[in-house]
Amino acid sequence: MRPRNPRREFAFLINDVARLLRTYADQQARQFGMTRAQWAVLARLEQGEGLKQSELAELLDLQPITLTRLVDRLCTNGLIERRADPSDRRAKRLYLTAAARPLMDRLAELGGNLMATVLDGFDLPAVERTIAELSHVRENLRSVTSRKSSEKTAEKAAAAA
Repeated sequence: MRPRNPRREFAFLINDVARLLRTYADQQARQFGMTRAQWAVLARLEQGEGLKQSELAELLDLQPITLTRLVDRLCTNGLIERRADPSDRRAKRLYLTAAARPLMDRLAELGGNLMATVLDGFDLPAVERTIAELSHVRENLRSVTSRKSSEKTAEKAAAAA
């Protein structure tokens, strides 16, 4: 048996927390007849209306086809609308509808209650510290993954030459 490795446990714990948080958020979102993924689309659009689907897919780290299905469902439900992009006739920009506004208020309240439950027993300074530390981890990962991606692109270019 291997000795306890806090660094490995850190990775497993982050994964477990993320999975459980997604499950809990999905359970809570069902109150409004939606999924956590649909909630995420609405929340991102509320922060920045007028995004192209490709931009939104990148922000949410979703495949474009997956986002298209989500947006189609939200459009059918009257919560999002696609509008023509004035500078690119092929592109559509996404906006919340007036019908989405009251739902966004209820989802904001739901999100606040959800996180109050999740962070029960943590004071604000502890939450702020954790945010800072996890942000540092995220930046480390972004740096190494973008570097690996650049290396692969360079290797492909060299092989093609």
